Amino acid sequence: MIRKIGPSTAAVGLFFVACLFLVPAAQAVDGLSVQVGRGDDRTYLLRFAVTDQWRERGPAPGGWYLAGYWEFAAGLWDNTDESTAELAATPVFRFERRAIYVEGAIGFHLVQARISAHRTFSTAFQFGDHLGAGVRFGPGRRYDLGVRVQHISNGGLSSPNPGINFLLMRLHYALQ
Repeated sequence: MIRKIGPSTAAVGLFFVACLFLVPAAQAVDGLSVQVGRGDDRTYLLRFAVTDQWRERGPAPGGWYLAGYWEFAAGLWDNTDESTAELAATPVFRFERRAIYVEGAIGFHLVQARISAHRTFSTAFQFGDHLGAGVRFGPGRRYDLGVRVQHISNGGLSSPNPGINFLLMRLHYALQ
């Protein structure tokens, strides 16, 4: 599936290894997730992430709670033309009630510029926003299965700005 990404793959791999082995020592990582999906130009995405839950939860109307977490991710995109690597840091805001949730986020991504024959970003720096919903389940509700719609673009900072959209499935496991 993945080809032609050379040094960027090594950078993504080193980032993810650092998150798994260095950050847990600081007790900042409390969850792991994998995301898979498909986007424009038949681009497939595989992303791994570590999360750090915010310690405060605030009440919201109707028995909902406002919560959130930081998500630090490394991913690979692949289509018939190109393979692309990404790194991301995203603060995610989540409204949750019992086992269900809805969430939204705007984060920062570093992405290789060429995405496909029809899509080239003008900068490596991109914004990534998503809307999602899901359910927590299992013992202690440690598992989380969700769906996300995500848009990644540079927000008009530079041209061209083709952006790309993904539909993602996310499986998360809470370590605590």
